[in-house]
Amino acid sequence: MIAQKKNKTGLFIALVVAAALLILAIVLENTLDPIKNTIFFTVLKKGAVYALVACSMNLLNGFTGLFSLGQAGFMLLGAYTYATLTIPMSAKDSVYYLYGGTVFRFSLPDLFGGADKPLGLILGVLLALVCAGIVAAAVAWLIGLPVLRLKSDYLAIATLGFAEIIRAVFQWDKLGPVTNGANALKSFPTFSSFNLKNASGEVTLRLSIFVAFLLAAICIALILLLINSSYGRAFKAIREDEVAAEAMGINLAKHKRLSFCISSFFAGVGGGMFAMFANQAQARNFTTAMTYEILLIVVIGGIGSISGSCLASFLYVAASEWWLRFLDKETTLTHIFGFDLDQPFKVPLLRNGFRMVVFSVVIMIVVLFFRRGLMGDKELPDVLRRFGAFCKRLFRRPAKKTGKGGEDNG
Repeated sequence: MIAQKKNKTGLFIALVVAAALLILAIVLENTLDPIKNTIFFTVLKKGAVYALVACSMNLLNGFTGLFSLGQAGFMLLGAYTYATLTIPMSAKDSVYYLYGGTVFRFSLPDLFGGADKPLGLILGVLLALVCAGIVAAAVAWLIGLPVLRLKSDYLAIATLGFAEIIRAVFQWDKLGPVTNGANALKSFPTFSSFNLKNASGEVTLRLSIFVAFLLAAICIALILLLINSSYGRAFKAIREDEVAAEAMGINLAKHKRLSFCISSFFAGVGGGMFAMFANQAQARNFTTAMTYEILLIVVIGGIGSISGSCLASFLYVAASEWWLRFLDKETTLTHIFGFDLDQPFKVPLLRNGFRMVVFSVVIMIVVLFFRRGLMGDKELPDVLRRFGAFCKRLFRRPAKKTGKGGEDNG
């Protein structure tokens, strides 16, 4: 009973936090100047995409104990699947002009009335994202047959090699009518396509950040439901001890493959969302460095914590894309604290690339002082409950002392 009550309380807290974030996304996007706050809006949208992909990797690495580094490859599959299925028919010839057209002679939004109509846009994008996840999961099932027999570092190397092979194959000129070769796929619906406009074409309500948050929230909620189900408990048992899990009747091969495919499905959806964020799908963007970024987010947030992965995603993107960007600019001071300098002083070390040096040092400090990540294996409801208990103890009135006869000594 106590466990069920805690689960219901945690679910209620998660729903309240998610609803608050969605409302806040709409308010911020429609009150702040979109030109002056371009970087801020970029951080929010990219952070939402990275949060989903980090949670999908955490499902595999943190909750099942399988060390995979193929996330960028599955994101690439999802991005290209989404792009090829949503490019309008009117734009396909201009996108694939080097190859005289494409083999995909249809567009999902066009099947529902076109991307300029709300129904066509919503249904077309949602169906394309689901297809992106299915394609990634199908490929994961195929490569999982031989790869999941490996363990630890060998599995990581195998999946990393798969991601590099996929990236090279998608840039192969022979596949130009499908992938457009090394060229980018463009002209498909993006997050900005969901902004509401009036008859004259002016934006009346911006919903790009809201859509990014909503899609990520739905997918992360599904991951949480899976983790708290019987399958999730089986994944955790495999992580703790494979021999004991198998002795309890858990089919190791089946559950490993299931975790691998589900993780790849959401990585594929995240890849489609990344294409919507970047306004293009190009294989060279899905490098090994992207996988390392996602892995770093999982480690910083806490291996085995979905809330930690979400929090670390926004912190990582904000620090790398926004807060430390000034370190890449050479700065010359002509006055300090209101006093003019006799000669201009050039601040040392500030130059292109120095931002990543400082960022790496900051990450090392975080890892050293937070060995288990920011959240460890705890979730947001657990932290809020602990904080609430601490506040109760802090503001609780001390009990009055009584004497031997039961009378107050005060």
